[in-house]
Parts: sequence; C-alpha cells; structure tokens
Amino acid sequence: MPSSFPGFRVLVPFPLPAGGLARLTKTFDALKLWEAADRAAALRAAAPDIRGVASTGAQKIDAGFLDLFPKLEIVANLGVGYDHIDVAAARARGVMVTNTPGVLVDEVADATMGLLLCAVRQLPQADSFVRRGDWMRGPFPLSASLKGRVLGVLGLGDIGLAIARRAEAFGLKIAYHNRSRRDDVPYAYAASPVELAQACDILVVAAPGGPQTRHIVGARVLEALGPQGILVNIARGSLVDTEALIAALREGKIQTAALDVFETEPDVPAELRAMSQVVLAPHIGSASVATREAMADLVVENLTSWASGAGAVTPVA
Repeated sequence: MPSSFPGFRVLVPFPLPAGGLARLTKTFDALKLWEAADRAAALRAAAPDIRGVASTGAQKIDAGFLDLFPKLEIVANLGVGYDHIDVAAARARGVMVTNTPGVLVDEVADATMGLLLCAVRQLPQADSFVRRGDWMRGPFPLSASLKGRVLGVLGLGDIGLAIARRAEAFGLKIAYHNRSRRDDVPYAYAASPVELAQACDILVVAAPGGPQTRHIVGARVLEALGPQGILVNIARGSLVDTEALIAALREGKIQTAALDVFETEPDVPAELRAMSQVVLAPHIGSASVATREAMADLVVENLTSWASGAGAVTPVA
C-alpha cells in the first residue's frame, strides 16, 4: 500500500508498540531495521533517503549517528526523557527532536506510589514469605509506615507534580526541589537536593536525565535523608550515584530504596539484587499497554504533522 507521504522515509531502529507501528508503516515508507539480516548494510543503503527517525531510546542518537542521514529532518522519540539523544547536535544540523510528554504522566505517577508502598510495607517480601510457606512458622515482621512522613520530590515537573498530588491523598506532607521555585504549588521549597533530603524522609527522584543531573543524588544527599529515609527513583539511573547508594544501604544510612531505573540497566549490580529490603523493577514506569500505545501514537502524530508541513506537535524544550 502506498504511503501517505511518498518520499518521506522513516527509520525505525527498534520496534514500537504494535498499534503505533502499524499506523506508522501504513502512513510512511518505514525501514524496520530489526528485521534486516544485516543491520549495518540495510542502514547504509537506506541512509541517503531517511528523513525521519522513530526512536525508542534503545538507539543512541549522537552526532555520528545523525551524520549518517544527509536528509534527516526529525527524530520522534518514544518517551518523555531524551538523554540518549544529543539535542544540541541535532539542532546544529537543523533536525527537530520531539518526545511524548503528558500521555505517560499518570502511569508513571501511579507506578511511583506502588513502588513506594512496596518499599515501606515490604509487600514483595511479604508475597515471597507466603509463597515459601514461612507463614506456617510465624508471622511476617512488622513493617515501617507512611504515617507522619514527608515526601520530597526532586524535579517538580508534570510527573513530579502528579506524584505529589497522589502522595497528598495518602496524608503525606510535600516538599520539593526544582531548577526554580514554582509559584503555583503550596509545597515547601528546598534550595538544593541536600536541603530537600534534610526536609524529608522519602525522596522521589523525578528530574530529567543528562549530564547536568548525573549523580545529583550522591553520598551527601543520602546522608541527609537519614536512617529512616527511603529513596524512590523513577527518573533515570544516572541521577543516583549507585556506589554511594549501595554504601548507604549497607551501612544503614538510609532505610531502603525502590528503584525502577539503573545506571547500567539492564545489568543491575549484584549488591542491590542481594539486598532483601530493596524493591527493584525493570524500568516499567510507563509500561502499560494503553500508555505505551498512546506514546507510540504521539510519535506517529509528530512525524505526520512534520511531514505535512504543520510542524512538530511536541518538540523538546
């Protein structure tokens, strides 16, 4: 079937969710690179004609990658985070970069509260306790509680704000640190990540990834969080100094952690995997069928709008 935009060829390095992929391949002449027997050869052959890239985050898009495509106009990214894309290099080459904000906010915020409850009440451990038959030998140990706690949000963007509002419904007080103070929220503002950690005992990391935020949560922040502290990271693994976190958990400087993202994912350090109090998830914050399809639809919408001459729908900041 002919595409709606003849001559506008789109590279798809890795699969999109099924519905979005079907729509994309119906709309464009799409090169599904993962189907090629020789990826490198397929890429070389197609590169001169590629005008768009549908990115899932699995493909690093740096200056060298961008230079492969002399006609490239747009990189449409599946995800709100785009730290795998060199946006400055793209801008220098006149290439538009888009992401998928909004459609994943509620899903990630819901997952965050689930991770937090699992960490505080040790729900995964309780599940394992029952499955092993240990309940027959005695009761499960008492857990910590959410009562009387302060939740600090590191990065009060759309996702951070959605997390804060959910946490309020659980009776938690809210504090936050942002690049700048917001005048549209009633929450206590902390001038630095260390000050935020001092003001709370649950620290939720919801800031963007990238060089500017790498290891923003390090030994000083974890020390300030304190021995009853809980760290929840649903942003990017790079924001947390993994070695400092492992040391803080091992030495009892914080109580526990719930982590959906890791610095070297999917390779999670053995030390974290061995800590029975820590809750680990395989980067699934937005990973529901409905939300991933909505994200894929927005990728296609950005490509379609751009190819039609109407401009990008959700360009990155």
